[in-house]
Amino acid sequence: MERLNIDIRQSWMHQPVKYELFPLSPVSRHRLGMVQRKTLVLDLDETLIHSHHDAMPRNTVKPGTPHDFTVKVTIDRHPVRFFVHKRPHVDYFLDIVSQWYDLVVFTASMEIYGAAVADKLDNGRNILKRRYYRQHCTPDFGSYTKDLSAICGDLNRAVQPHIVDVETSKLGPRPVTSVSSLVVHYN
Repeated sequence: MERLNIDIRQSWMHQPVKYELFPLSPVSRHRLGMVQRKTLVLDLDETLIHSHHDAMPRNTVKPGTPHDFTVKVTIDRHPVRFFVHKRPHVDYFLDIVSQWYDLVVFTASMEIYGAAVADKLDNGRNILKRRYYRQHCTPDFGSYTKDLSAICGDLNRAVQPHIVDVETSKLGPRPVTSVSSLVVHYN
């Protein structure tokens, strides 16, 4: 009996969740049309997805969890396969917040990888149009800091961007009053 319960739990864990999406009411749609859309800046790795490549499995995903998609890229003339795990409910999240915000992906990853992953996440919905990659970052002692001025030159005059990232230390200097950050922590 115990084995049956374990099998049922394991098969249930990988079942897709179905959501019933309700369209915005006419009043809500009208109100949203009256205000200037804000920008939501989303980090890619460890925020929207987890990934690892052939040579380097990582402990960010429970072993045995099937990946959602594979991205094949060539880096320094070497083919590399990345196994990508979407965060739970990320597609639903993107569908909903894209109604309220202009979505921007800003990752410190290489463009060849980041663009391929963002294309898969967008999945033809055309909601992740603005994208910034490693070349838009500032090198910082062996790491990369996201330069938010790449998104809009004057953050004080721009529509206030909201940022979802797992690590605010990589966001670089910015006027505190212009940017709100949500740091996402997962157990």
